[in-house]
Amino acid sequence: MASPSRPEDCPGWQDTILESIADGVFAVDPDWRITYFNRAAEDITGVMRDEALGRHCWEVFHADVCGEGCVLRRTLSTGQPQVNQAAYIVRQDGERIPISMSTAVLRDESGTFVGGVETFRSLAEVETLRKELERRYSFGDIVSKNKRMQEILDILPQVALSDASVLIEGESGTGKELVARALHNLSRRRDGPLITVNCGALPDGLLESELFGHVAGAFTDARQNRPGRFQLADGGTIFLDEIGDISPALQVRLLRVLQEHSFEPLGSSSTVEVDVRVLAASNKNLAALVDSGAFRDDLFYRINVVHLVIPPLRERREDIPLLVEHFIGHFNQIQGKEVSRMSKKAMGLLMSHPFPGNVRELRNAIEHAFVLCPGGVLLPEHLPEAFRDKALPSSAKSAAGPTSLQEMEGKLLREALARNGFNRSRTARELGIHKTTLWRKMKRLGIELPEK
Repeated sequence: MASPSRPEDCPGWQDTILESIADGVFAVDPDWRITYFNRAAEDITGVMRDEALGRHCWEVFHADVCGEGCVLRRTLSTGQPQVNQAAYIVRQDGERIPISMSTAVLRDESGTFVGGVETFRSLAEVETLRKELERRYSFGDIVSKNKRMQEILDILPQVALSDASVLIEGESGTGKELVARALHNLSRRRDGPLITVNCGALPDGLLESELFGHVAGAFTDARQNRPGRFQLADGGTIFLDEIGDISPALQVRLLRVLQEHSFEPLGSSSTVEVDVRVLAASNKNLAALVDSGAFRDDLFYRINVVHLVIPPLRERREDIPLLVEHFIGHFNQIQGKEVSRMSKKAMGLLMSHPFPGNVRELRNAIEHAFVLCPGGVLLPEHLPEAFRDKALPSSAKSAAGPTSLQEMEGKLLREALARNGFNRSRTARELGIHKTTLWRKMKRLGIELPEK
């Protein structure tokens, strides 16, 4: 019986393999002219092989990295292969598509340098899926797949159509102003103004003038009449941020506006009537301030018709990858860069960070990374120093909590199970995964349900 043939015994076996794979493959000579171009390269670029052969590679691909950022040029100058580098190319029909590419040096049988080779695959389908995922889990500028956030987003349209006052509570940086803006934009007042006042940024005297305005001569520097924010918001919405910081005296004046829809500017005896919807926000627990006597209960009940609590980012870590994608798209647009994604190691650093500054801190971290990243992939070294992996002693790491992605995943799964009464179906729905996937993760991480 004849022994089976080996691939290398079959003439042209390499070409057969290269023609059968889904990745595009092309090779260039030392003058950067294309010497090989497979079928998948034709499909991805829209350029036929006969048109590509003999031309300079940049004439075919029109990629954003052509020129100084050329990945293949980097390989040929350093001798080091590049793997899974992100870029965009422009197809023959003008469509701009994302690709992932890897490069290597080409040598002949004697080891002599003869050019370079690049493999690339289209990420257009991945990009489409990413956009669909963002569409499903975004509401204006609010991006979340967290169960508690989804419950808030589900009721926003109904709340917006009402003129009821809304109290939005949450830590600094959680996105309270984004929720207020969404409520205004969805409301019948959307064509009116949205006026924002940070009540914690001004001393009492200035805040009173800012809210209610003043007439000329009301105080030393009042040289002319000036309308207040309530008057400017007439017909629209006023957003009172950090309302828990205002003094008891100013709380009294604010209560009257909410009750009577009228006020007197400082130094005036004339009453100004306004039609304004009030949205308020606080990074403090206003109910606790009421109990301690620091906040008036009648004002609290006036602004607390609808109560929304925004969870901190550390309690919705499943949103971090979504938010990263959202911010990458945002900063690509405003900075004119072509960053495609964040590396797994950099994402791991974000997933293990406590985020005391919440979504605002994450946004700032991505903006910092954009400053340092020329394009392609965001790496750990592009992140602010506070996010980078620190070499802690094992005892310190234990005290600080989970430090690996596996430990963090186990912690998050246990917390999600506990929140859902250890019901696997409800937990899987909250996490957006199939319950079979949840079961496999539990088994891999050694998580067992408590005995009933």
